[in-house]
Amino acid sequence: MRQYAVTAMGELLIDFTESGFSPQGNPLFEANPGGAPCNVLSMLTKLGKKTAFIGKVGNDQFGIQLKETLDKVGIDMRGLLTDAEINTTLAFVHTYPDGDRDFSFYRKPGADMMLTEEEIDVDLIRNSDVFHFGTLSMTHEGVRKATIKALETAKEAGCLITFDPNYRPPLWGSEELAKEQMRKGFEYCDVLKISDNEIQFISGKEDYDEGIAWLQETYQIPLILLTMGKEGSRAYYKGMRVEVPGFRVKAIETTGAGDTFCGCSIGYLLDHDIDALTEEQLREMLTFANTGAALVTLKKGAILSMPEKAEVEAMIQK
Repeated sequence: MRQYAVTAMGELLIDFTESGFSPQGNPLFEANPGGAPCNVLSMLTKLGKKTAFIGKVGNDQFGIQLKETLDKVGIDMRGLLTDAEINTTLAFVHTYPDGDRDFSFYRKPGADMMLTEEEIDVDLIRNSDVFHFGTLSMTHEGVRKATIKALETAKEAGCLITFDPNYRPPLWGSEELAKEQMRKGFEYCDVLKISDNEIQFISGKEDYDEGIAWLQETYQIPLILLTMGKEGSRAYYKGMRVEVPGFRVKAIETTGAGDTFCGCSIGYLLDHDIDALTEEQLREMLTFANTGAALVTLKKGAILSMPEKAEVEAMIQK
């Protein structure tokens, strides 16, 4: 085992989630620490894994809040830098009655985009069993180069590379650029977590199985995990297709559900041999991850809302 179980790279930001109305009738927002890579790391720390983060925040009150949050959660921050001039990225989350949401980003630019390839802590990656990333660190040229450097380092070091595209249309100059960078991620990853709408977007196929088959044939990704919201999830591995239904809960907000699923899955893979997974193990992994994802939707925000391992196990027993 190396010093860290998982190092993740990407965006660390504030999710402003709706929180009722003021006495004057104005909408109120709660400043929740977020960003997909750190959401994943937060779940992993709940599972007892040692984690680290590579990214950048602004020298502002939100940057300070995010650093305090990571310290509180227990995520190693030696790879987290501060930009003296560019503010921390902000996202405003609008939640619909069914718990689904829309995002409005304040990121033109945001501090997370300012990370350069020279600033990547390569030793941190080399000392990690798993390297995790998404595409928000691939939207612009500078941070894109940093991401590729991190991926090359992880590949050379023999890290297990996990990838969640986490496609957010407002942050891309064009759909074609988004697809191009998603395809770049597929070339590097050993484990892909992808959502139902993302597989349709990237493959152009309505049928999920057809889309996954295209991915497997084109990129030879050993393990693909497909999330389908409240419908559950599937694992595609060595010719097997395992599906587990989702847990039906009255969701307050779905932000972080996919990241919780991802963290739970990576945590399971750290404890098992990824080269010899059985159908029973895949079903066990999906059940645990589906349950964790359901539990996080009962709270607002993500980083500070991850369920304890005992909570997930108790809900499975129930």
